[in-house]
Amino acid sequence: MDAHALRRQGWTISAIARHLGRDRQTIRDYLNGEKTPGQRRQAPDAFAPFLEYCRQRLADDPHLWATTLFDEIIELGYQGGYSTFTRALRRHAARPHCEPCQTTKGRDVAIIAHPPGEEIQFDWLELPTPPGEWGVGEHAHLLVGALPHSGRWRAVLAEREDFPHLVQALDQVVRKLGGTARRWRFDRMSTVCYPSSGQVTAAFAAVAKFYGVGVDICPSRRGNRKGVVEKANHSAAQRWWRTVPDGLTVEQAQSGVDRLAIQMDARRRVLDGARTTVGELADAEVLLELPTLPFPAEVSAERTVTPQSLVSFEGNSYSVPPGLAGTRVLVRHRLGEDFLDILTAGRAVVARHRRALRGSGQTVRDTGHVIALERKVLESFSERAPCKTKVRPRPPKRRWPRPSGCARGRPPLPRPPNGS
Repeated sequence: MDAHALRRQGWTISAIARHLGRDRQTIRDYLNGEKTPGQRRQAPDAFAPFLEYCRQRLADDPHLWATTLFDEIIELGYQGGYSTFTRALRRHAARPHCEPCQTTKGRDVAIIAHPPGEEIQFDWLELPTPPGEWGVGEHAHLLVGALPHSGRWRAVLAEREDFPHLVQALDQVVRKLGGTARRWRFDRMSTVCYPSSGQVTAAFAAVAKFYGVGVDICPSRRGNRKGVVEKANHSAAQRWWRTVPDGLTVEQAQSGVDRLAIQMDARRRVLDGARTTVGELADAEVLLELPTLPFPAEVSAERTVTPQSLVSFEGNSYSVPPGLAGTRVLVRHRLGEDFLDILTAGRAVVARHRRALRGSGQTVRDTGHVIALERKVLESFSERAPCKTKVRPRPPKRRWPRPSGCARGRPPLPRPPNGS
């Protein structure tokens, strides 16, 4: 307003700029109408090249987390921050509206105190439609363990949810966490307690005694009591499982969830006015030391023998004697031992191998099995010359069938009339 008024009074642009304390080019732009008061020049939108990709991803999966989508476009070259990214999603209305999923408000919540190193919360997460080559059925099984004080969590894929696989997954989770808390918390799963009463079973009491921990069972229908692990379940399902493509092995999927859990350690926290991260809080927690070997539970899994007389187990292959191709066998392994046994359907042990490192992709063969397989293959060979396949055979002579009751070369006699 002052610039236009002074300009009408005959002032020069330099005099107006000195009088108002502004740059001459700024005064010239406002006088020429190239700039509008109150409007800043917008910087180039870094989100624009990725808008169509985000719209397509959210159209395919309307419930995809923004954090998952942000990780994807960061790999594609997006340079902005997460808050700028979410503002752009809202500004462009990229996510389709879903009325049933609107969050309900007005619910009362309570904050439960969690001293450091006091508790670990465990829960099974059933993941639908796993890759068919895993052979686990309709759901994959992920055991998640979380430290409620810091929020750090780790997870392990298991083949089933029975007692031996639960013990195996528990041991792997606490070793990934770097130790165990003084108490373990579960919901009313039947492998830990009797669901009707909540009393811990004798079998799992032996496991708790082995690790030197106490066991707490959540009240019935009180999922918020272990809300930290429930939130970890949500993160694993939305940020990892929704992005798992077909064709991955169990070991590759396990490495993916491990990377996500480590990435989640960088989440920010404010404790007593000081800024920190989940990883720093977890490193400061004092956890109990773990036994050198896991609890000696016996894990078994059914497998099918390949034509090469091999059996797959935990990302490795083990040999069996020839003659078992296509049959179902049982792989049995006691946790903490260095050997595993392979049994037939009649529980006869046909092979015993030293267990290879889980997921290392090794092929463990017994020398006797190799010699027996080679001998059987050589015995199946024949010295007879193979059939000739690159020849043109003569066309066969066509012979028409002769009517029954007819002499060769003569037509059949007519049938006499009825009654004659």
